[in-house]
Amino acid sequence: MAVEVKVPILGESVTEATVAKWFKEIGESVQVDEMLVELETDKVTVEVNSPATGALSEILVSEGMDVEVGALLGRIDDSLDNKKSIEFTEGQEKSKDEKLQEVRSIPSSEIMAEVGNEVEVASSELGIEDRPLSPAVRKLIDDNNIDRSLINGTGKDGRITKADVHSLLNGDSDSKIVANNSSSSKKALNKETQESRVRPDHPLEERIRISKLRRIISARLKDAQNTAAMLTTWNEVDMSAAIKLRSTYKEAFEKKHGVRLGFMSYFVRAVCIALKEWPTVNAEVWGDELIFKNYYNIGVAVGTPQGLVVPVLKDADKMGFSKIESTISDFGQRARDGRLSMSEMAGGTFTISNGGVYGSLNSMPILNVPQSGILGMHKIQKRPIAVGEEVVVRAMMYLALSYDHRVVDGREAVSFLVRIKECIEDPQRIMLDV
Repeated sequence: MAVEVKVPILGESVTEATVAKWFKEIGESVQVDEMLVELETDKVTVEVNSPATGALSEILVSEGMDVEVGALLGRIDDSLDNKKSIEFTEGQEKSKDEKLQEVRSIPSSEIMAEVGNEVEVASSELGIEDRPLSPAVRKLIDDNNIDRSLINGTGKDGRITKADVHSLLNGDSDSKIVANNSSSSKKALNKETQESRVRPDHPLEERIRISKLRRIISARLKDAQNTAAMLTTWNEVDMSAAIKLRSTYKEAFEKKHGVRLGFMSYFVRAVCIALKEWPTVNAEVWGDELIFKNYYNIGVAVGTPQGLVVPVLKDADKMGFSKIESTISDFGQRARDGRLSMSEMAGGTFTISNGGVYGSLNSMPILNVPQSGILGMHKIQKRPIAVGEEVVVRAMMYLALSYDHRVVDGREAVSFLVRIKECIEDPQRIMLDV
């Protein structure tokens, strides 16, 4: 009996993934719950395990193709002895490439019927206008009335991805959106587009396909710039008191709680205090409405080899220093291993990014839409500053708050940042919530 392998639920607001890697080939035996295929989303990598013991009898979606939740990836034949390798009789044995070639020869309408109208097979032999689109890409093209022949496809076999459409809409593509042009104009523009993609090889260059995570990050950052009225305000904070408090209690703190005391917990607590006083920074634009969030889920940006991810501290205002530090430490480790779940990266209301761990002295963080604010922390550096009538050397940090000016006024943004500065320079305020 054939057991279907489908794309699982990927998490909040995530409807599409890319097939990154198959760990089994057609005919190979598999055990129940053995890792079968790896999917890559815009947030995390998802492992799909075998639902049964048997042998992989079909692969319906090849690596590099986009699929939606519920789409059929392949089938497991659980009637075959998984403890032995499958032996095909002469004339029946077919390589993976031959199987794929057969699939490519089937009309797309038949394939769509087979996999529930959710998976289309790409073909390098098809023309640009004939290559199939995933449902999400097709909807994006139709909603924006785009001529698909004018889009540079960067997916496998020249397939058009959502990132390609966003690139065109954002003006980053060499192509241009031309509506109702004559056929000759379209062909000329398409020819120019194809020629512009030709790039000579260089012996000291290496070409690597951009990951889905990186492509979606790029599209979202550009979307933030295009949709939000983004503005940044800066301030500086004297870290001397926070450093002194940390030095005094770091050994006792680590001994009791089993985790190091860092500065991120200071800033998370300070942000929660400031958000309660300036609620618009914690709000979100939804159509013609403004949604105020009376809960405080703080996203903490974590850099990984695959790209930036933002796990969320849920109800951070109710967390103590030890809980914040232990949760962030756990997030960091599992983010580097690619083991964060979708739920752990959903629902954020405000984000903190610490470029100081990489040595950044100052920067202008980009909003994590649909949030209306993001705080950028930076490197602690000793500088001469004026204290009263004297010039003294203090450990200083620049702070940057980027915000959506559609929601947050300048007075609110500056006051919010000043409140954080007050809390950090006088840490007792954080402890007493004053």
